[in-house]
Amino acid sequence: MVFNKIISYLLVLLERSNFDLIYLAWLWTLFKPLCFVLLSLFLLPAVILLFMYGSSLFCLIYKHWNRLKAAYSEDVWYGAIKTLAVFWELQATIWHGYEVEGLENIPSEGPVLIVFYHGALPIDFYYLFAKIWLYRNRRIRVVADKFVFKIPGLATLLEALEIQPSTSTMCKRMLEEGHVLAIAPGGVREALFGDQNYQLIWKERKGFAKVAIDAKAPIIPMFTKNCREAVRSMTFGRRFLSYIYEKTRLPLVPIYGIFPVKMITYLGEPIPYDPEVTPDILAQRVKTEIEKMIETHQRRPGSITRAFLDRFINTSKQN
Repeated sequence: MVFNKIISYLLVLLERSNFDLIYLAWLWTLFKPLCFVLLSLFLLPAVILLFMYGSSLFCLIYKHWNRLKAAYSEDVWYGAIKTLAVFWELQATIWHGYEVEGLENIPSEGPVLIVFYHGALPIDFYYLFAKIWLYRNRRIRVVADKFVFKIPGLATLLEALEIQPSTSTMCKRMLEEGHVLAIAPGGVREALFGDQNYQLIWKERKGFAKVAIDAKAPIIPMFTKNCREAVRSMTFGRRFLSYIYEKTRLPLVPIYGIFPVKMITYLGEPIPYDPEVTPDILAQRVKTEIEKMIETHQRRPGSITRAFLDRFINTSKQN
């Protein structure tokens, strides 16, 4: 009934516009084969692409099915997070062609501190969390800024992931218990006020180095290529928003994106515990290692277009 009304309305509109219906019918007959060909060129690849994504999802879930069954038989949260890790890996692979170089540097047991550059939104860390759990069978412990615990709706996830407030005492305890711990010394400041030049914004922070020394834990430097092209923070009004953040610690800078760019996480060689090294020297060494990784692997300033093309062709940084 509704379809008939639409057709009638279109016919009346055409008549009032003095269109020659016979001429339009002739044009349709003439170009109909071409229209079908063009439709097939775009529609069929889209159907095949959806089928491929569906197949990939099925294979990945099937691949991890035994792991998931074993996980749910042990603990409710353990199984839930293991399941999320599978889907995070799928998201990372499909949307960002995500890869990790140096995953073998994560020890199979014992404490280790991962120190990383903080993008606008640390989705690279979420992806690495999934990779290490699924392929190294280790769970990364996380500490977070106080404001994270005030975000509505995240309480259950924070509980499941056992995320704790970011304090030196908590970090030291996690390492002494033999966990893998990840810290971004730049924190929220680096996330919101960093830019496409990938400069570290650590100021004089070296608490992470003291924690590693006290817990006798090695440090692994980490950097993810194109993490700021995947998600960006707004630059408009940045000086004013920076002033507000320094006074109130409110992260008011808007972020945007989740662009499907190529992302590769690089895990450097472990920096071993050395009782003769001071926190100042160790912090500077870690900072230097991450800056070298950025210099080696990251195109600066970053480009969303070229980061997207990295998924298909080699557009590596040129010296």
